[in-house]
Amino acid sequence: MQFIVKILLVPIRFLRAAARFIFVPEGERAKSAYILILISIAALFAAALDFPGYWDRYADQINGKTGLHIPHFYKLDYRLGLDLKGGAHLVYVADLSGTPASEYASAMAGVRDVIEQRVNAFGVAEPNIQTATVGGEHRLNVELAGIKDVNQAIRMIGQTPYLEFKEERAEEETKQMLEAIQKDPALREDPYFKPTKLTGKYLKRSEVTFDPNTYKPVVNLRFDSEGADLFKDITTRNVGKRVAIYLDGGPISVPNVNEPILSGNAIITGNFTVEESKQLVQRLNSGALPVPIKLISQQSVEASLGQEALEKSMRAGLYAIAIIAAFMALWYRAPGILAIIALIIYIFLTLAAFKLLFVTLTLAGIVGFILSIGMAVDANILIFARMREESRAGKKFDLAARDGFARAWPSIRDSNISTLITCAVLYFFTASLIKGFALTLAIGVLISMFSAVFVTRLLLKVVAGQTMSRFNFIWYK
Repeated sequence: MQFIVKILLVPIRFLRAAARFIFVPEGERAKSAYILILISIAALFAAALDFPGYWDRYADQINGKTGLHIPHFYKLDYRLGLDLKGGAHLVYVADLSGTPASEYASAMAGVRDVIEQRVNAFGVAEPNIQTATVGGEHRLNVELAGIKDVNQAIRMIGQTPYLEFKEERAEEETKQMLEAIQKDPALREDPYFKPTKLTGKYLKRSEVTFDPNTYKPVVNLRFDSEGADLFKDITTRNVGKRVAIYLDGGPISVPNVNEPILSGNAIITGNFTVEESKQLVQRLNSGALPVPIKLISQQSVEASLGQEALEKSMRAGLYAIAIIAAFMALWYRAPGILAIIALIIYIFLTLAAFKLLFVTLTLAGIVGFILSIGMAVDANILIFARMREESRAGKKFDLAARDGFARAWPSIRDSNISTLITCAVLYFFTASLIKGFALTLAIGVLISMFSAVFVTRLLLKVVAGQTMSRFNFIWYK
């Protein structure tokens, strides 16, 4: 570890000495140079994280020639979407027998939202979850990127519980149903309890507490306002009777109702261990389904676009960067070259952010990243245009740079904020495939503001001293 620290200190000391030798030792410029050195080191480590193969190759060469033991860099793969990497495809069918036909659409939308919430809890996985009606069956199609093991996909979704409250049937009704079941054993309806409208759809929160008398763990349920009204009606009309709490089709508690419960809170009691009660609460809080679902199909799927599309997208991105770099260097000269350096730092930091934030890159997400590159350069163009106007007004270079940044900042700020608002709308109110585009674009815009406004400004402060600024032909066209 000490050796690695010494290795890192070498370029810092070298650049510090170079800054003192080349530049006029001004206090503000020296401070900017030190900050720029730290940013450069962070960008180098980000580049190593983005492309660890290059670090490993040169480390092996140095180790072979010097006998050192420079370790290989930490490996963290990019997460590719279903269109680029393939994954698992699951099909569930929903049981809507106890749901009015007018509520089918909202029930299926609730199932989709709960499953997507559970999958997203494992990271930005961008699942493709859609509802469909096939032959009278209401189905839920779930596609998970990068999951080749179907059993792993099933575990990721987990056993999302279906919670419901049932009230006791009248004795005569129970007798009739028992007789019907004897005649037709295929009947699956519960002869003792009948469903109510109160289900896990209305559950707001659950938590584990302990019974003050028995010291056993119990599960407290808190419903939303609509669920509280339903619970009040159920307990009011069933005073002196039993109300059963069913989970996944089986009763877990059948308490007696001694008095109406008006608070909207329920307690599930039973012979739970602490671990069992915690697991139940975790399942309930992760989202109880409004209707039960059953897995009917499972398979692995190949990438719809694959490696060829990924390579073409990356090649297009490289062409875009090369054209942008040529334009900036030819049109803005020295400032343009500094902007290219800031752009390279931006690319390294953004790609590292994608890895560290576990962003799933779909083809749409890659497009969002490439678009953000153009926006990063756009901020530099605004700054340099303002600098040119200030210089033509007769100001010295350092004053022109300062005032140019100050005048360009409001435009840069407002345009990027409007873009971020658009990204937020796309992320929260659109399908999962569009979310990837919105997320990568938003991350790119945030880092581009840092690179354009902060890094480019530091480069100008460090490089454009009084001596260098005399050569106007390299700064302005």
